[in-house]
Amino acid sequence: MDDFVRNKLVEWGLSELVEKFKDEQIDAESLRVLDDREIDNLIPKAGPRVKFKNNLKLLKEEQNSNQETVNSVQQCEQEHEEAADVVQVLPSTSDTGKRKSDVQSNPSRLQSPAKQQRLSMPGFEESIILSDVKNTMTFVHARLNDQDKLSAFLKKKISDLEIDKRELVGVFGKTGAGKSSLINAIIKEKNLLPSGSVNACTSVMTKVEANTRSSKYEAEIEFITKEEWNDELWSFHQLLDNNENQEKEGDDDYRDAVEKLTALYGEEWKEKSSENLMENKYFKEIPEFLQSRRKILRCESANELSAQFVKYTRSESKQGEGNEGKKWFWPLVKCVTVRVPNNPFLQHVTLVDLPGNGDCNKSRDQMWKGIVGDCSTVWIVTDINRAASEKEAWEILESVSSLIGNGGECQQIHFICTKSDLLDDSDDFSSADIHEQIVKRNNEAKKGVRKAFNNRTKIKKHFTDDSFKVFTVSSKEFLKGKHLSPEETEITKLQGFLQDLNDCHSETVNYVNGAYGILSLIEGARRRKEGVGKADDVCKVLEKNMTEQLDQVKKAVEKAIKDFEQCLTEGVKNSKTSEEKLKSFLDRDKQPSFFKTLEAVVRKDGMHKTKKGEHINLNTVLASCLTDSIDEKFRKTFPNDVKGGSFNGVISRFSLDTKSLIQKYQDVKLQLIFLQTEVQDETIQFVSSL
Repeated sequence: MDDFVRNKLVEWGLSELVEKFKDEQIDAESLRVLDDREIDNLIPKAGPRVKFKNNLKLLKEEQNSNQETVNSVQQCEQEHEEAADVVQVLPSTSDTGKRKSDVQSNPSRLQSPAKQQRLSMPGFEESIILSDVKNTMTFVHARLNDQDKLSAFLKKKISDLEIDKRELVGVFGKTGAGKSSLINAIIKEKNLLPSGSVNACTSVMTKVEANTRSSKYEAEIEFITKEEWNDELWSFHQLLDNNENQEKEGDDDYRDAVEKLTALYGEEWKEKSSENLMENKYFKEIPEFLQSRRKILRCESANELSAQFVKYTRSESKQGEGNEGKKWFWPLVKCVTVRVPNNPFLQHVTLVDLPGNGDCNKSRDQMWKGIVGDCSTVWIVTDINRAASEKEAWEILESVSSLIGNGGECQQIHFICTKSDLLDDSDDFSSADIHEQIVKRNNEAKKGVRKAFNNRTKIKKHFTDDSFKVFTVSSKEFLKGKHLSPEETEITKLQGFLQDLNDCHSETVNYVNGAYGILSLIEGARRRKEGVGKADDVCKVLEKNMTEQLDQVKKAVEKAIKDFEQCLTEGVKNSKTSEEKLKSFLDRDKQPSFFKTLEAVVRKDGMHKTKKGEHINLNTVLASCLTDSIDEKFRKTFPNDVKGGSFNGVISRFSLDTKSLIQKYQDVKLQLIFLQTEVQDETIQFVSSL
């Protein structure tokens, strides 16, 4: 039994048939030709049998409508053998006794990337194509030696094909806003992320992505290091000792220390030194922490996995029934990655459930900042009641605006108002009235949020009106459909958004495109003698094109540097009169506990999170005159908008004109094809890194 059959059965909700099909040795080929009699014997119960036949029929219809793709798969099987001949004729090997393959004598057999992109490939055929091409490149990689520079170069290029960039969607929201329920509803996994407890608080960054390696639900838990926890314990005890004779209620650091220590050690920490608390007996359930390894949990169902990993991601602020003496390991966790099998919404997308701000642990804080900056879309999740005036939601967005805007890759902000189905006194209305009231309230909420966005100058500095969208959603109504249609819950809109992200990012096309270029170079190297006369001419043209293109880039960069220097000069002048900003920061609210807060800010390198969730960053205040002076110019030079391009698009327009050279110099066509794919790939990577 192969993974394809197992994955299909799980996808169709027939996981109970996996063992039966395995015993009968049903593989992908035999699955497609099963007749009614054989299906009746395999599945005696009517319910599962009807469901199986319906899904099998849809699968066959997909195959029939994409026969061209199936034919290309058969070609890949032949090219697997032919690749051996191509590899054997590299410059460092002998041609003696080697037969010529069709690939060698007819380079057109290597399908062009343009044709690959024109193929309509549903998930089934696409996965087979990708698997076959990967098998071919694995075979080629194994046949290459490390004795010459070309072979070593080719092996690295083949290995680099496996790197697949995923789109990150960051999900922010305060406790109780419904983030977990929203994610569960969107990806159609009702019981995946724990939700429902008003006392529970997600404390650890949690990634949700596709499991491409197996049909099981998995959670990968990454811990902080032992040394980091030891340093935190020492800091906690220093803090607690200094607070013995002081007021503890308003001390944010004190509360944070107590929360972490109690989660992991219960009340036992009060009688122990920091050295005692590092004893191995406290980590028996997580030996991976002591061994500096990641912990992997694997389960058959989302519900089972959720029950297992909850203690690594969140805490209970109040000890409820069944929680007495229970350990919560989140203080030791850096990140949890949850992998879901056979999920179309996560094929090339990772959803990241993020705490509102950074962390006092430096490694967690660095990871948080890195992930936030890499998000191409940010979801701000808040309860629809008072959504426009919800202070915490807007404060979260303002606190990360510089990280996701000029400092990041964010192209869209989605402000998501949850629980749109909830109405006061709804028992007094008919179903039609409830529907009307919900729709009316949703429209009013959207207008209110949009108006509030226009008044947020700090956010507007980084994002335009077009990049800000508002959704009013109801996870409950999406699942039950009592008063709203699926479309009216707007969950389907967010699902469509994720699907669009997936559709714009085809791993198969990217991999086949890269493989096509590499195999072209290998074949070109074999036939190097045939194009010797033309190679020098081509090199001269390429050098000329390269010089001209680099001159354009150089001019654009030099102009940007000049503009930034001018802006920063003005910013330095303004900073000399910025005492009012610092004074305003230092005198904030004139609270009695201010000096404790200031002490905490200084001790934590200028950053601190108060008990109200407010994120204080003295560094940002001190540097604001400089950053404010370049914000507008920076946004124009490095736009996040996919329609734009860095340095006024000069890098995205970079081209060696290989297309016209291929037409003119057929003798070195294959080398030029490789160069063409490399320029495209490197340009994309360079632009993404800016």
